[in-house]
Amino acid sequence: MSATPPEPPTKLQLLELLAVIGTAQWRDFAAAAAHYGLTSTQAKLLAQLDGPLPMRALATLLVCDASNVTGIVDRLEARGLVRREPDPADRRVKNVMATDEGREIIRRVREEMQATHGALDTLGADESAALYALLERLRPGMEKNG
Repeated sequence: MSATPPEPPTKLQLLELLAVIGTAQWRDFAAAAAHYGLTSTQAKLLAQLDGPLPMRALATLLVCDASNVTGIVDRLEARGLVRREPDPADRRVKNVMATDEGREIIRRVREEMQATHGALDTLGADESAALYALLERLRPGMEKNG
């Protein structure tokens, strides 16, 4: 008798699992951000700032209205975590940049995501590499719709 191989998961099963993991990661991120007096949305905005980004691009990334981004940036700027600068190509456009303090806080937030770190620590090196490769394959299709 030969054993039959297990059935591959359905797309629905994969989507449900991605949703559970995404929700848990977001909850962990929000809890770590709260330790630094940041809302999850403020932390998410700060995490997007690898370089200068126009306010409109931030609104697109955060899936919210540009007027909401203004308030979020105002609060982060008041804390010295971001600054606005005119875009060199179009001075009507304001770019938002993380300050050194803002980059340090978001680094700490990511470092303190204990539940996420603990889950990832259960993977061996080969499993981590395989997961990374699979997620990188999914990324372009997910980002183009974002």
